[in-house]
Amino acid sequence: MGRPDTRPVFFFDIDNCLYPRKKKIHELMTTLIDQYFVKHLSLSAEDASMLHQKYYKEHGLAISGLVMHHKIDPLEYNREVDDALPLDGLITPEPELRQLLEDIDTSKVKLWLFTNAHITHGQRVVRLLEIEDLFEGITFCDYRKMPFICKPHREMFDKAEAEAGVVSAQDCYFVDDSHLNCRHAQARGWTTAHLLEPDLPEPEEKAAQYQIRNLETLRSIFPQFFRTKKTVDVDQ
Repeated sequence: MGRPDTRPVFFFDIDNCLYPRKKKIHELMTTLIDQYFVKHLSLSAEDASMLHQKYYKEHGLAISGLVMHHKIDPLEYNREVDDALPLDGLITPEPELRQLLEDIDTSKVKLWLFTNAHITHGQRVVRLLEIEDLFEGITFCDYRKMPFICKPHREMFDKAEAEAGVVSAQDCYFVDDSHLNCRHAQARGWTTAHLLEPDLPEPEEKAAQYQIRNLETLRSIFPQFFRTKKTVDVDQ
């Protein structure tokens, strides 16, 4: 038998993290979600938007509220929302992102994707970015299984640790654009970086130990994981 894999794990969120918010994928998704509420719940556009935001705040995902309160088919939702996004041409390879990930020494740390999307969307995004070969696995919100589990709920972090083979929360590193997800990860004991893009305002209270304005800053925060050294400013 080989030696057990004791490397720490670096978890990367996908949407609005591995690609910038300026791609406006979030806005496109919001429109499709609102349209789904209108079509399947027979709501006005205004009521659909309000209920969408209510479920997002209460459950972490709009679909969680839909499944819980309206018994919708999650896979149908996925086809009409996430998989209907016109990502081709919007999400394209980013050489700097690939270089950043390639510079991480994977003999020292395992790279793992951690998303609230279903598997089809997560895989599609990293394929379009041409970085799917750089990650050893993905933990996703499985729309086929009930009850629904997603970030920031404890069970989703349990799932990520189990699937990535983590021994201790102290071996987990995490970057996400969600203030809520980062706050829960930090409380769990994960070493967390909240990605806050340059055009976004400072939160009233920082979500995590680190607050960064771009992924390049990870080089400065975690130099122990990089083959090449490069200093980037970081907010702490």
